[in-house]
This record gives sequence, C-alpha cells and structure tokens, in this order.
Amino acid sequence: MSDFKLSASLEEHDDDVRGVAFPHSKLVLSASRDATVRAWKLIETEPPQYDCSVSSHGSAFINAVAYCPPAKGYPDGLIVSGGKDTIIEVREPGREPNTDAEALLLGHAHNVCALDVSSDGKYIVSGSWDSSARVWGVGKWECEARLEGHQGSVWAVLAYDQDTIITGCADHGIRIFNPSGKFLHTIKGSTDVVRALCRVVSSHPSGADFASAGNDGVIRLWKLNGKQVGELNGHESFIYSLACLPSGELVSSGEDRTMRIWKGNECIQTITHPAISVWGVAACLENGDIVSGASDKKVRVFSRAKERQAAQEVVQAFEDSVKSSSIPKQQVGDVQKEKLPGPEFLQQKSGTKEGQVIMIKEDDGSVGAYQWSQGAQSWMSVGTVVDAVGSSGKKTDYLGKDYDYVFDVDIEDGKPPLKLPYNLSQNPYEAATKFIQENKLPMTYLDQVANFITTNTQGATLGQSSQGPAGSDPLGTESRYRPGESTSAATTSSFPQSRPKILPQTSYLSIKTANLRTIRKKIEELNAQLANEGDADAVLNASQLAALEAMMKPLEQSLAGTSMATADEALKDGVGLSMHMVTRWPAGQQLPALDLLRLLTAATPAAASYRSPEGGTLVDGLVNSKVFEDPDRPNNIMLAVRAFSNLFETMQGRIAANREFDTIYTLVEGSAANSNRNLTIAVTTLYVNYAILFTTSPSSAQQSTINRGKMLMDHLIRIIQSTVDSEAVYRGLVAAGTLLGLGEELREMVKSSRGLEEAMQKVEKAVKEPRIKGVIGEIRELTSKSEAAR
Repeated sequence: MSDFKLSASLEEHDDDVRGVAFPHSKLVLSASRDATVRAWKLIETEPPQYDCSVSSHGSAFINAVAYCPPAKGYPDGLIVSGGKDTIIEVREPGREPNTDAEALLLGHAHNVCALDVSSDGKYIVSGSWDSSARVWGVGKWECEARLEGHQGSVWAVLAYDQDTIITGCADHGIRIFNPSGKFLHTIKGSTDVVRALCRVVSSHPSGADFASAGNDGVIRLWKLNGKQVGELNGHESFIYSLACLPSGELVSSGEDRTMRIWKGNECIQTITHPAISVWGVAACLENGDIVSGASDKKVRVFSRAKERQAAQEVVQAFEDSVKSSSIPKQQVGDVQKEKLPGPEFLQQKSGTKEGQVIMIKEDDGSVGAYQWSQGAQSWMSVGTVVDAVGSSGKKTDYLGKDYDYVFDVDIEDGKPPLKLPYNLSQNPYEAATKFIQENKLPMTYLDQVANFITTNTQGATLGQSSQGPAGSDPLGTESRYRPGESTSAATTSSFPQSRPKILPQTSYLSIKTANLRTIRKKIEELNAQLANEGDADAVLNASQLAALEAMMKPLEQSLAGTSMATADEALKDGVGLSMHMVTRWPAGQQLPALDLLRLLTAATPAAASYRSPEGGTLVDGLVNSKVFEDPDRPNNIMLAVRAFSNLFETMQGRIAANREFDTIYTLVEGSAANSNRNLTIAVTTLYVNYAILFTTSPSSAQQSTINRGKMLMDHLIRIIQSTVDSEAVYRGLVAAGTLLGLGEELREMVKSSRGLEEAMQKVEKAVKEPRIKGVIGEIRELTSKSEAAR
C-alpha cells in the first residue's frame, strides 16, 4: 500500500490547533487555542483546495471538537466543541458564529478537554479537568448522566457503542460505563496518564476492541473485559491522539513531532511535522484520508490517493520545512558529536524499523537528524539539532534524567518543596500539567505554573505562539490570580511562595490578560456583518475604525505599564467607541466590545469619567445595554462584571465604583444565580475589591459603609454555600474575611447568624486545598479574637 502524502495545508488559525475531526470527504473541522472552531469545505479536488469559515468564536482556548451526524432537524449535522470556558457549544455548520448556538451545555466546572459522539448520533460524551465525564442527550440538550469515580482529569472519552462508554484518566485508569452512568469496571495496566482512546475494527489481527495511549508513549490494545492483547512501541514522548482508518490501521500523534501509521503491530509510516506537538489526528471513514492539527497553527490533510495529493511543489515545500526545522538537543538526548557517524553512513546502512531516528555529523560540523522510511527504503532528513535558545548548556540531574531546569516549588508551609523538572524542548503547559497530576494538586494552578515556567526560562520555549506569553487567553477571559499573591508571573524559583497571612487582602485584583489582535479582528468581522445587514445606527464608520486601530498600541502599553503621555486621548476615544458597540450592537455581537471595555477600565481613568451624549455614565450604559437582563449569555455578563472589577485599578475608577455601588450591586447580585463558573469568579473578584475599598476607606466606620459590607457579606455567604468551584470559593472567603475588618457590628452579625460558619463547614468537607483551609482558619481566628476581646 502506498504512503500517505500531503493533500492540503490549511493555514488560518492564530495559535495551536488542539482538536480535529473529519466528518466526511468534503469537510474538516478544527479547534484551536485561538478560541475558534473552523470548518474547512472542499471546493476543488485536483489539487485539493478548501474554503475556511469560522464556525464558532469562543472566549477562551477551545480544545476539542466533534461532529454529530445528520438527523431530523439537523440535515447538515452539528458541530460540537468545548474548552477552557467549561461550556460545550453545539452549532449547525452553516450558521454564523455571532448567531445563537443550537445549544450550550453547562455543567462542567473546569476545562472541557475531550468530546465524542455516539455512532447513532443520540448522545454526546464529554471529559473534563473536573474529574468527571458527562453524557448529553442530542436534541434534549440536558446532562443525562455523570460518570463518576475518576481521581484526576478525564483526558479521553470514547462513545464505543450504544451500550458502552470508555474514559481515559490522569489517574492512569481506563473505566467502562454504560450511557446511563452505571460504572461497570476499571481497566488497569497503563503506567501513566491516559490521553487518547479509539475504537479498533473487528478484523484487527490482535482481536482488540479498542486502543489507548498516553504519557508513557505506548499504544495498548485491549478487549472490553480488560485483557491487554497487544502493545505498539515507537513514539518517543507523550501520545496525544489516536484514530482508526477504514482499513483497520491505527493512526497516532504526539509530542515527538510525528504522526504514525500502524498496520497490525508494526509502524509502517512516520510523518514528521515541522512543529513541537502534533496535538490531534482524525480519519475520514469515507475515503481513508487523515487530518492532523499541530502546535505550528496548521491543519494538514494527508492522502494515499494520488489524485487527492497536493501539487508536487506544495508537497516539496512541506518536506523542506521538516528538513529545515530545528530540533532542540533536549528532545533527542545527549548528543556526543565527536562519536557520530558522517554522511556516508546514510548510504551504507539501512534502518531497522520505520521511524528510526539517527544523528549524523554533517560536513559543516552541524548535527542532522534522519528518520528511516520503510516505504522509501531511505533515510529522510527531519531537521537540524540545535541548542535551545537561552539554554546555558548545563544540565541538572533529577531522578536519573538530565533537565535544563529543576525548580523548587513551595506549596504549603512546613513541608519540603516539590521538584518541577523542565526541558526547553517541552511545552510549558504539558510540563505544568504533568507536575500538577503527579503531585495531586488542583488544576486551578495550571496557568500559574505554566506562566511561571515561561517567565523563569526567559521565554526560551519552543513551538509557542509569538502573540504573548504561553497561556495568554484569546479575548482575555480566564486568567487565575491568587488573592494575596502578585498578579504578575513569579520571578523567583520558589512558586507559589510559602503562604503568608492572607487576611486582610490589601491589593486590588484585576484581570488584564488579552490578545488585542484577536479582539480587534473580531470587532472588524462583526462590523462588516452589520454593514452588510444595513444597520447604519450600529455600524462603525471609517473614523471609528481608525480610532480602533489607533488605540491598540497605547492600550497595550498601558496594560503593560509602559504607557506614554500620548496614550490618554486615544484611550479616551476607545472608551466612547466601546460604549457605542456595547449599547448599539445586538446582544449576540457584544462580546468583543465588552472585552475591550474590560481592558479599558483597567488602562485609563477616562473610563471612570466617561459620559454619553445624554450624560450617562459607563454604568448607566451597561444598564441600558441590557447585558445583565440576558441570563442566556453569561459570558457577556461575566465580562461586564470584570469591567467593574478593573475600575479599581485607577483612583478615579475606585471613586466611581464607590459612587455607583448600589447600582452595580443590584446588577451583579441579580445575575449571580447563574451557575457559570467564570461569572462566579468575576463576581467574587469584584467583591474582594469592594472589601478592600470599604475597609481601607476613611469612611469605614460610617454606618452606610458598614451596611454595604453587610450586603456583600450576605451575598458572599450564599455564593460560598452554593458554588462547587474551588477558585470562586477561595475568592469568596478572602472577600468575606477582609470585610470582617469593618468592625464589631459586622463580625457580630456573622457570628449570630452562623451562616458563614455553616458555609465554611460545608466547604471543608468538599474542598481539601491548603489555601482554602488556611483562609478558613484565619477567618475563625479573627472571629474568636473578637469574642475574647469582649
């Protein structure tokens, strides 16, 4: 059988492509860290050409995409996607991203990292960092079952058949359930995190029912009863994805830059990518083609059929990009150049297996990497081995392996630091994930640890987008900041630092991470749609679009703390422009405008002093926009609440927030019943800032301030009692503990009602994080001291 060759290279994403699907021969789907899902429709066949459209534009990383086959009411099927915002979106392929989705599936408390759809299209199964998988009825759009018992993130899910669901977990376990949620049994045998699952055809020579793979780099073949019937070795690092071809062959991809084709127990082809991570693969059951998604932001289609392969110059360009790619020395291990064979070896010796990699000392003194192709019966150049940028060349040994860095991480007072090993060839997020899982830490630390790695290696990472630090969120919708800790990345090798007393909180919190280019691009796309629809009152004119462009650099400088004197006027114009969009654009198109406003409230005092032509304030404008009256759009509400939180970054903003407290509290308290995790975190962040403002104000002893504190405390107790998210609970506790500083009247209210104590007792049973335990202890200490003083 002939080898796969490049069919098409699809280049529209702005960040890593994390998930792919291949529903049929004329449609490819991709999901990316750039917060988009894209649909690629085949428009020409020889050579293949695709037309790209944005199917969904979310508010944070999108990690997984799946396809629900056509059914009554959905003649074109449905695109299902999920990611960091915890929401699973279901959308018809032809719908514009600004229109309402068919359904938004809410229930997961953390990042959605895996999706699959049953072959009959009747249910969707999802996996999440919240240690659960869920089953959702198609058409009913409700959670029909929660698959429990996992002791870590559920990285992989497989709707095996009408009666069987399989999950792969960070706790190394594979679990079998039925769709009603009944747990059947656990399959043990994996030695590390399970990251991928796929169905195996009945004709496979091993007799396996399904395959699994993960961080140990091994593909295992299993019967449903738990018997292992085969093992495929060849990958040199994490395996992220598996798929099965109509021929029965398996396809795998991973952190070793490769996609591999397996026939029986043998790897018959290795396709190296010019990227660090090949995150996802999927197979077209109609024609046997393959699609991959990688860290170089590209989607690639491969085919064995000559008529579906790309033009020769396109194939050659791909092969040349692989040859010219730089391979960090850390990825291939210790290379002793003086002992390497010369180029003559390539002509004298054949490889022993498909995908075998050797190092050659080139005539110019460089070290080249070559990979054996069994099909071509020759060595293929796959790159040049280089020292990673920023590497000192010195290695540190940890558990018998050499690393560029081994950090000490202090998690809890009185306990020895944890070791965080890292090589520059690694993806910071994968290293952080592995560290968190091995040490059984909460996944809420992920962004912090990854950003810490990036900062403390002087940005010397490979395969990352240049649009800001690793982990920055497109549309800026989820960065976790710990109350009591700096909002900037750590700069010492001890992270997080040993925790001092948190209460009272004295530093205002803000959420300013964003990809300004993505926000601007989305605003321009939506404005063009409004222009096509003839909405003259809403559409931005040429001068307003120029103002949008003019504000980008000053806004970036202001947020980075390098603002120039000329920034004020451009940012002032930006506030008016944002309010124009927030108040005049349809609700379904307000998201990027609200995100821009959220950044401006932190960047300039002009946001606090804004007045509309009618004399209304920024808060008045948000009231009139009816953002808070639309509970079906929790992300819009969340960004508006974040805009309120960011007001506290400037003195003028704090004055405005204090003046407008009654209105802001009414808006926020009325919307907080929504179970959206990000919204709850935004609300508790806002309340932390108000608690600081009230307790540090000269008017803190006035009855009006105390009464406001009581209002916040009442709502905080309700949030702490009802939310299951540890980050929201933590911020709520910090806000409540800080409010105790308002004086004896408020502390007496808390003691007599016992509402806060009951809420804390409930939290202690549900959440075991040391930081939460510490804050609860501080709150009890504050209240007990008050009693003793009397």
